[in-house]
Amino acid sequence: MRIRAGRQSRPEEIGPVGTPPGESGRPRVRPSESTDEAEADKGAPDSGRGPNGLELDAAQRAAADHLAALLDRRGRPRRGSGGVYLHGPPGRGKTMLMDRFSATASTKRKRRWHFHEFFAHLHAAATTTSAVGDAVTRLIGDAELVCFDEFHVHDIGDAMLIARLLDALFDRRVPLVVTSNYPPADLLPNPLFHDRFLPAIARITERMTVVALDGPRDYRRLRAGDTRHRATEPVVPGGLRNSWADRAQIQGAPTEGADLCTGFAAGDYLAGAAPSFAGVTVVRVGVREFTVRSIDNRTLAADFAELCGAGLSAADYVALAARFERWIVVGVPRLCSVPPDQVMRWVNLVDVLYDADRMLTVHAAVPLAELATGVAPVAGVADLGRTVSRLYEISHDGDARAG
Repeated sequence: MRIRAGRQSRPEEIGPVGTPPGESGRPRVRPSESTDEAEADKGAPDSGRGPNGLELDAAQRAAADHLAALLDRRGRPRRGSGGVYLHGPPGRGKTMLMDRFSATASTKRKRRWHFHEFFAHLHAAATTTSAVGDAVTRLIGDAELVCFDEFHVHDIGDAMLIARLLDALFDRRVPLVVTSNYPPADLLPNPLFHDRFLPAIARITERMTVVALDGPRDYRRLRAGDTRHRATEPVVPGGLRNSWADRAQIQGAPTEGADLCTGFAAGDYLAGAAPSFAGVTVVRVGVREFTVRSIDNRTLAADFAELCGAGLSAADYVALAARFERWIVVGVPRLCSVPPDQVMRWVNLVDVLYDADRMLTVHAAVPLAELATGVAPVAGVADLGRTVSRLYEISHDGDARAG
């Protein structure tokens, strides 16, 4: 990635997309990727409880039981046990269940990716080898458990690569856990190409237990409006503190024992006027350039039109998320007013930042409840419901609970 301010040009290196996940290019190590010996000896999880003793609802308990069946009595992955395909609307706890399951599996040889990130690495690996199987081997190594979050198929070219990826994983007889907003039958929904993916769908349903997690509650929306430990001043680069604990101290909020927001959840969704920035900077990622409002060692502030209108790919967002911990996106419009490709990039950007656990502050033209109103349901944009659900996690609008 190259950053240029004014006439000066100075290259700046970030973790390359081609770096295998879990190494220097990984934005964050999820708890499910822990290699700590104590984690490896926990055994199978209690299927009635979630993280921090959270009680699971009936659908979540049933899904947890299916996941637990992939482990033996010692909590080790059962080779040849197939896998579990968890699907359902956003905010039902699919990712929470998968991460909880992976974190308690008694093996250090486990891999967990958001699908955007894995696919970026798969594309990079595939450019240096002629066989998808070889590329998969480079990425999963000797893994005894593989987990993909937000599995989706929209593009026919990607679909053919994904079909070969699934064949390679199933041939290894490694348990596979997948979360998705789509049941298998709805993958690659474009009627022009859907029939070409039917053999892959058949393999998914034959090899994996398909579990619907489709309860009536979006738990992220239920949490929206919780302002217990949120800061209230505008978030701009000059006002960012070293930590949210620092900000709580300044405002007189408790810090010891407080459940302070961190990462993505420490962000904000604000409707109305955006902060002003002095000057602009040109950033180059891959072969593309775009202009940002402000940039420093940890923070990137940019317009929606630049981030989502410059032709950036999900792989570009993965590379940028590896470099910048805090993101400020200004000028986010009512999404029905922009082309579908920009909406799709917004979906990808929020996905990447959410999984990388990067702090995101959004300055939008309309309240969150109105952001996606009127957007046509075309391929890729269908995932917008997940994006809105995730943004509710950083919304503290008092009316959000009813949304």
